[in-house]
Amino acid sequence: MISANVEIAILGAGAVGQLICHQLHAAGIPVGFIGKNIDTRREQQLSFTAFIQPEQMTSKALESHYSVPIIEPKLEALSGIKLIIVCVKAYQVLDAITPLLDKLSSQCHILLLHNGMGPHLALAPLIGTRGLSLGTTSQGVLRHNRWQIKQTGHGLTQIGHFSGQPLDDRYRHLLLEAIPNCEWVDAIIPCLWQKLAVNAAINPLTAIHKCTNGTLAQPQFNHTIAAILDELVYVAAQDGIQLDRVFLQDRVYRVITLTAGNFSSMHQDVAHQRQTEIDQINGYICERAKVHGLSATTNTEMCTKIKQLETSKSSGHI
Repeated sequence: MISANVEIAILGAGAVGQLICHQLHAAGIPVGFIGKNIDTRREQQLSFTAFIQPEQMTSKALESHYSVPIIEPKLEALSGIKLIIVCVKAYQVLDAITPLLDKLSSQCHILLLHNGMGPHLALAPLIGTRGLSLGTTSQGVLRHNRWQIKQTGHGLTQIGHFSGQPLDDRYRHLLLEAIPNCEWVDAIIPCLWQKLAVNAAINPLTAIHKCTNGTLAQPQFNHTIAAILDELVYVAAQDGIQLDRVFLQDRVYRVITLTAGNFSSMHQDVAHQRQTEIDQINGYICERAKVHGLSATTNTEMCTKIKQLETSKSSGHI
């Protein structure tokens, strides 16, 4: 059963959703998951292992275990939710949130927190007067099993208003206080384009070449990364978003260096034969280019190659 005082719900119990849940719970904020493929008859036991710097390693990492209420996707359970944080994959957003809209209060605010861009444009016309905020996070987290996660790195989380009613100040302050290194930005769309640049440059190349992020520091990748960023900056400008090309390139290579030993999410998706978010990353650049009568040759090439990998994996070919 859901506690009466739970006003914040998370849709998407993946690694990021569980991390945000832990951070809200650790701050003393009642929070629950909206049940989808989850046993809603009982609370779930979530296990969290904190991020420990090598020089701080002890014989036992900091761990915590606690129960998380599961909210049934029914009118009587969802009507009291004031903020829903959507942490599913970008391509799952519409299918996940749309069936809930007639059960959510007209005052319920929606926060999208996922990689890539695009779902916000399709969702905004569907939610009426409800407020819609967007966010991006660079926190690192791995899921060991269904309800066990480990934070692998700290990073910046940015949240900002997109459309409809603004997020109530109370909930905005709760998020900023609960999520480490979290900031509210008035212009969230440029921030999302900046994060998109990192994902567009790193994710497809690591998946295509079956390599770690750090491998992309090799000179052989310089031209492709530069072309991806050139197209992104030009397309964003047509959308009225001015981006600093030099800053973006520096940011991409800084992430490559800081996460040198990591495998990108797209690399892992391809390796595990899962659908990727290519349509919401490089594909979003291509779609916005088409809107303005432009082409994005290199980003289109990235999409084509990843789609081929998805097809070959699903059909059993290597």
